[in-house]
Amino acid sequence: MIASLTGTLKHVDDDRIHLEVGPILYELLIPASDQNLLQAGVGEEMTFHTILYLQGDSSGGNIEPRLIGFLRREDKKFFEKFITVKGIGPKKALKALALPVGEIAMAIESKDARFLCELPEIGKRTAEQIVAELAGKVKEFASPLASSRAGAMPAAALRHTPMEEDAIQALMALGERRIEAEHLLDRAKATNANLKTTDALLREMLRMRAVRA
Repeated sequence: MIASLTGTLKHVDDDRIHLEVGPILYELLIPASDQNLLQAGVGEEMTFHTILYLQGDSSGGNIEPRLIGFLRREDKKFFEKFITVKGIGPKKALKALALPVGEIAMAIESKDARFLCELPEIGKRTAEQIVAELAGKVKEFASPLASSRAGAMPAAALRHTPMEEDAIQALMALGERRIEAEHLLDRAKATNANLKTTDALLREMLRMRAVRA
C-alpha cells in the first residue's frame, strides 16, 4: 500500500497531477479544491497522502488502479468517510470536493443540505443522504475558519483580508509554519503592491520561499 509520496510537482491538469519521485513519474487524481493551489506550486517539492482504488467493471475484466493524492492528511481521512455515503464513489467525491474540506464538514455538521447541493455532482437527494449518514461523524474536520455560520475566527486571521488569509492557509498546506507564511506574505506585499488576487500573492510567496531556500 502506498500511504504517501514525496516528489517534485511537474504538471497539473483539471483533475490530476504528475509527481516526479526519483526516476518514476506518478499520476495522481486530486480533489477539485486543490487545483488552483497546485497550479501555483509547479516545480515545488510536495508530499501527497495517497489512496489506491480500483476503477472499472470487474465483470468485464477492465480494472485499472488509480492513485488519489491529498495535500493534507485530514483531507484524506475526510475523503475516506465521504465515500462511505451511498451513491458517492471516488470519482464523484473528487469532483464534489470543490470547496475546502473544513467548509463541507461544517455544512454536514450543521445539517445544511442546501449548501451541499451547490457542490458539483451533489443533488438534493444525495445532499440529504450525506447529512443523514455523516452528521455527527465529521466534527474533527469542521473548520471555524471556513464557516461564517460558526462566527468564529482565530485572532491571527483577523489581521488579514480573506484573500491574504487564503494565501497563508495555502502555504501552510504545503508545510510552512504560520509565522513563516505571514512573514512571506508581508514581504510579498512590500515588494509588489499590485498583487490583487490570492493566486498572485501565493505565487510571489512561493517565489520568495524558493529564493530563501
